[in-house]
Amino acid sequence: MTNTSPLVTVTPVILSGGSGSRLWPLSRALYPKQFLPLAGDRTMIQETALRVSGARFAPPLIVCNEDHRFIVAEQLRAAAVKPAEIILEPVGRNTAPAACVAALRMLAGGQDGLMLVMPSDHVIASSDRFLEAVETAVGAAADGALVTFGITPTAPETGYGYIKVGGSFDARRPDRGFEVLRVERFVEKPDRPTAESYLRGGSHVWNSGIFLFSAAAYVSELERTCPAIVEACRRALAGAERDLTFCRLSAEAFAASPADSIDYAVMEKTDHAAVIPVDMGWNDIGAWSALWDIGEKDADGNVAQGNVLLHDAQDAYVRSDHPLVAVAGLRNVVVVATDDAVLVADRSRAQDVKHIVERLKADARDEHALHTTVHRPWGSYRSVDRGSRFQVKRITVRPGEKLSLQMHHHRAEHWIVVEGVALVTCGEESFLVHENQSTFISAGKTHRLENPGKVPLHLIEVQSGGYLGEDDIIRFEDGYGRSLHPS
Repeated sequence: MTNTSPLVTVTPVILSGGSGSRLWPLSRALYPKQFLPLAGDRTMIQETALRVSGARFAPPLIVCNEDHRFIVAEQLRAAAVKPAEIILEPVGRNTAPAACVAALRMLAGGQDGLMLVMPSDHVIASSDRFLEAVETAVGAAADGALVTFGITPTAPETGYGYIKVGGSFDARRPDRGFEVLRVERFVEKPDRPTAESYLRGGSHVWNSGIFLFSAAAYVSELERTCPAIVEACRRALAGAERDLTFCRLSAEAFAASPADSIDYAVMEKTDHAAVIPVDMGWNDIGAWSALWDIGEKDADGNVAQGNVLLHDAQDAYVRSDHPLVAVAGLRNVVVVATDDAVLVADRSRAQDVKHIVERLKADARDEHALHTTVHRPWGSYRSVDRGSRFQVKRITVRPGEKLSLQMHHHRAEHWIVVEGVALVTCGEESFLVHENQSTFISAGKTHRLENPGKVPLHLIEVQSGGYLGEDDIIRFEDGYGRSLHPS
């Protein structure tokens, strides 16, 4: 890649607040699509962070849902990415406030530099083309432009917003390999005939939701167009608290911010909006049909992943993370199976999965939010079986990690070590439990589980009692900043 701009440092700002409901049942509210390896071996947030890890870039700022903080930290650690900071949103307020918080944080730290704002859950097949476009954007943004990246359309897509492009943003600017054009207007998701006319006309690009501008320019424009967002974000940062490696925004202040996107709050109202059209293999993975679009297909047009058998199927996307899934004689379907849910849909109706998620919420079912495997800062647990007055879990504790010192009022627990060594605290005693050994924790007994070894600890937990809810946990000590029982 030719470096066409002076080495101005760019701070990646990765927005990770989405719930990915259109990719249910694999993506769920407490473990959404950005944390899944949907298009490769790495998760989507890992791919996003690694894409912008070269000499041009400073360590990334992450803005994420408070509930996802430990997942974000662990996935970045696993990818050897050290973020500048992880900023926690107590409530979602769309992209404009999220980017504003990041910009104010940069300015407060003396960084009046450029920020590259990106969703955490997009696929970019050609990182080289993306980085070349970023080089062009750096020059434009350094001159005061607020740049967005438009995707050269390849089909009349109705699931994307569009940008109508105008003439050259600055006729004096030398050719940097990509055109920098004026944004004439942003267009909502069109119907099919309108999308076809956009494709024929050649003056519209898909809206990627990726932006590059200076922190000062963004805040200045936002103060002009929506000062209430800036004021709320300033107060949210002023009242922020440090929580381990996290910056926890003031919940009351941030909740007072209007909820708006960068497009609506700034880009549609500024005279400095520019767009760089680029073909870089971009896809926002907004539905299961998108994974069929980019997937490797067999001779019958099928994309199959996991424990899958196909017979006389065509143009299908079939994925199983656990049970065997067999599909015979079907065309244009999506079939996705996890260990607790199965989705079957016509591929052309893949967007309708959101209605299933809404129904699950309305019926107060857990499947919209939780997998059977639940991730915690110390590791994870998986529900294996459950019935009246009992529950069985498989617990994994990472090396060197430990659970909180806690107590349960309504349940007893029996722990059987399957692999590794457990250091158990029970009341005033502490002792080791080795493989094929077990211990019993009675209800009302203060206890803690720790992995002192160098390999993951795996154990089976059998709970018994009249109430087995996760809210029956009284924490006395915790190494992860979670709420403690008042003294």
